[in-house]
Amino acid sequence: MSERVWDKFLTPQDKAHLTKKNSHQSVGFGQKPGILLVDLYRAVFGDRPQPLLDAIEEWPQSCGMAAWDAVPHIQELLSVARGLEIPVTHVTMLTNTGVEGWGVPRGRRPGQRQRAMNAVGSPDAMHEIIPEVGPILGEAVIRKASPSAFWGTPLIAHLNVQEVDTLIVVGESTSGCVRATVIDACTYRFKVIIAEEGVFDRHEAPHAINLFDLDQKYADVLPTAEVISMLKQWREDKDAVEGKVKAASL
Repeated sequence: MSERVWDKFLTPQDKAHLTKKNSHQSVGFGQKPGILLVDLYRAVFGDRPQPLLDAIEEWPQSCGMAAWDAVPHIQELLSVARGLEIPVTHVTMLTNTGVEGWGVPRGRRPGQRQRAMNAVGSPDAMHEIIPEVGPILGEAVIRKASPSAFWGTPLIAHLNVQEVDTLIVVGESTSGCVRATVIDACTYRFKVIIAEEGVFDRHEAPHAINLFDLDQKYADVLPTAEVISMLKQWREDKDAVEGKVKAASL
């Protein structure tokens, strides 16, 4: 792998240190992968592909074309994962429940709590997962009230019961909810692989530098095509082992 998305943001000293260090250790691949899609909801896409500065006029949370450019890569990953019967989990925002999220003003006293904008239980189209990468029958959808998909949710139990030990992560934003989720996944001792073209952010520099930092410390950041090849090889190896076990039992 030659040019990386973060290379142009590194200083000469950064590059010299990486060359001298020469000891980047891969997280690697475990025994069973699972796909985790983070916050692929309508508000960050808008209703059509538009450049960021145009999109935010109608959709303030939009990530512009960075969001739409990621969709084909996520779709390809999803298609392969479903064909290989790899568990897929979708995560989006918990809204209209009466529970305040992390975006509320800090320092507010209990008596200063604002009235909810929408009735509890009412639909929230802004935070529904877009159909282009939405769940199909049998796939879990988990709602969160924090940047991390693990905080206050049943995600860890869901992954444990499926015996997943390797998380393939896509979604947004790289510098926010993806980062928080990846760090918590690492804390729970999952192996984490980020499909590079499947994650995105509003701003180019934070996207690139956070991918660099995550790759250095918590995950393997790999091209989506390479991740797909790894998944196919995993299935091939697994089928071969199971075939040998079956043959030995006859």
